[in-house]
Amino acid sequence: MKKITFSLSLLIITAGASAQNPASKSVQTSGNPIFPGWYADPEGIIYGDTYWIYPTYSAPYEKQVFMDAFSSKDLVNWTKHERIIDTAEVKWAKRAMWAPGVISMDGKYYLFFAANDVHEGEIGGIGVAISDRPEGPFKDLLGKPLINEIVNGAQPIDQYLFKDSDGTYYMYYGGWGHCNVVKLSDDFTGLVPFEDGSTFKEVTPKDYVEGPFMFIRDGKYYFMWSEGGWTGPDYRVAYAIADSPLGPFKRVGTILEQDPEIATGAGHHSVIHHAEKDLWYIVYHRRPKGETDPNYRVTCIERMYFDENGMIKPVTITQEGVPAQPLGDSKR
Repeated sequence: MKKITFSLSLLIITAGASAQNPASKSVQTSGNPIFPGWYADPEGIIYGDTYWIYPTYSAPYEKQVFMDAFSSKDLVNWTKHERIIDTAEVKWAKRAMWAPGVISMDGKYYLFFAANDVHEGEIGGIGVAISDRPEGPFKDLLGKPLINEIVNGAQPIDQYLFKDSDGTYYMYYGGWGHCNVVKLSDDFTGLVPFEDGSTFKEVTPKDYVEGPFMFIRDGKYYFMWSEGGWTGPDYRVAYAIADSPLGPFKRVGTILEQDPEIATGAGHHSVIHHAEKDLWYIVYHRRPKGETDPNYRVTCIERMYFDENGMIKPVTITQEGVPAQPLGDSKR
């Protein structure tokens, strides 16, 4: 598996420092996009002392037959790990491998993915793969989709894996304007019924389209999703706050959207939390200014902030990205 290391960093002058002052210090930033190539639906996570991003290879469906991953020690210098999984390994997947969802457990690394742009009566949906290393190679765990059927109108795509504070593993997923949540078995090979006997619960908030994401902050559950059309400029991210991982999720507002002067179609995101310094980052894709091809999407990163009431502040999309931020012993 080939590795390629590169940096798209910029050098900017520290705020308040004069360019004429020999004592001025430069600050290295990630730049946006953070690595070259057409990549969308980025899933960001911290494993040990390394940042990882697992995106969709953004191309026509018939060419979406593999996935790459990217790793960094500082958010600025990235290493590409090519073809961590492909359709040669996943025999039931033919095309449209989308939106990786990743998590680690007991020394193993799991990659959930959607394949085949499945419709009713077709084979496809959400699969699971496993590896001994975060860079793969990943092997198909089940030999079939974990979720194949259309339940509550939700196409089985865009899965996000969430470990609750009590150790329960949930998976949020769904396209076509519907979102379901399910409980996963301890080995990720099946689904576990809820206490009321149901296996799938619909938790769709207002204006939801796809791309769910969940995190906990100060005991509250922040549920996020993408709205609008993925091919258009109105693609954006909104969120809700709840007291339970099952909601109800009442829409609070939009926090990420296009800036026509910089890029359009900003959406399908994930969030990375640097726990040691309590820094929050939003990783997302957008379409460069002037590009109209639906698949010309790039992966970007910005800081994410909260106000004194715990509300997420609107994110400003930039060309600069974020300053370098090495990790200590942070784990997620």
